[in-house]
Amino acid sequence: MTDKSLLRIAAKLLMNGLRYRYKKIRGRPGRPQVLSLEITHKCIAKCIMCNIWRIPGDEPELSADEWLQLLSNDLFLDLRELDITGGEPFLLDDIDYLFSGISKLKNSNLKKLRSVAVTTNGFLADRVLEKTEVILKQFKKTGIDLVVVCAMDGIGDIHERIRNVKHAWKKVNSTIEGLLKLRDIYPNLIIGLKTTVLPINIDELEKISQYADERDLFTIISPCIITGARYLNLDTKKNLTFSNVDKVKMIRFFKGSRFKWSFHAESLAEYFETGRIKKPCSCGLNYLFIRSSGKVFPCPLIDDCIGNIKDKPLKDLFSSQNAQNLVKNLGRLPECRECTEPGLERYALPCEGFMYLHMLLRKNTKDFSELHSHLGLEKYF
Repeated sequence: MTDKSLLRIAAKLLMNGLRYRYKKIRGRPGRPQVLSLEITHKCIAKCIMCNIWRIPGDEPELSADEWLQLLSNDLFLDLRELDITGGEPFLLDDIDYLFSGISKLKNSNLKKLRSVAVTTNGFLADRVLEKTEVILKQFKKTGIDLVVVCAMDGIGDIHERIRNVKHAWKKVNSTIEGLLKLRDIYPNLIIGLKTTVLPINIDELEKISQYADERDLFTIISPCIITGARYLNLDTKKNLTFSNVDKVKMIRFFKGSRFKWSFHAESLAEYFETGRIKKPCSCGLNYLFIRSSGKVFPCPLIDDCIGNIKDKPLKDLFSSQNAQNLVKNLGRLPECRECTEPGLERYALPCEGFMYLHMLLRKNTKDFSELHSHLGLEKYF
């Protein structure tokens, strides 16, 4: 990264920081740069830290056409990243149709879209690989990166115990090996691992990191989150509470050299030492989460819905008094003090501005360049 590039980023961060504070004070949402869509709640796993799979199977979900109609909204003219999640997204028969529609929108409404991430448990290896290759061919024409994130919570049997699926690790490993072959053909494929840290798998973190390093995969390693919103898992709190010994082990891991995402690692280490998280939040300003039912949440971890897109246009929901009040309070709520969600802080760094600017000034050029590249934040500049 050149000095000129650093100056460009610094100037942008300074302006973003001023704009962020103005919008927070006024409670005025900005145009979303990141959007998370839970395209289905259906899942074949029964994870011990998530109850999404308990949502009745016949609960109505938005169709692919409804999602595409949503994405054609002018509200998303500044969208840079799209996050597709579930449930298990690859359970949908028309997932390639949805992604094809996204590719077409790149030429009109989604001109600034740079990447689409899809999270999978990787248990449907043949289906995941078949659909992924179809999507990659479409995205290659429009310059969109496809980020496939596979859930891996341990190497071997421990992963099966967490996900409650027979041969779980063997299945996700098979999916990853197939994705690696696709990556050799399609340079627009980025592969990563998402690990939910639980009391049961703390001793697996080094092994997972080594597995990722050997295959050049990025990692998202973060403690489980107890919330009545996104994961519907308040009843699991007792079994998923970390002991003091667990916390010491995590502090050691996040302070170690294995974990490459330094900002997140430093925040988590400090959190387990002090009991309070310190990081920026831009939910409702440059980020939105929409459930498969159509319910809209400025923050996926706070059970405060601002409405349903089936009942009211998204623009109206986004500019409502309810949304403005929530934006003003986000970052100061009790849930915010314990938020360890890594994606939300990554999206917030370029939007909040000042914290990332401080990191730029504190780190040497090489270290900042590596962090900037690892986080994939160039799309915001």
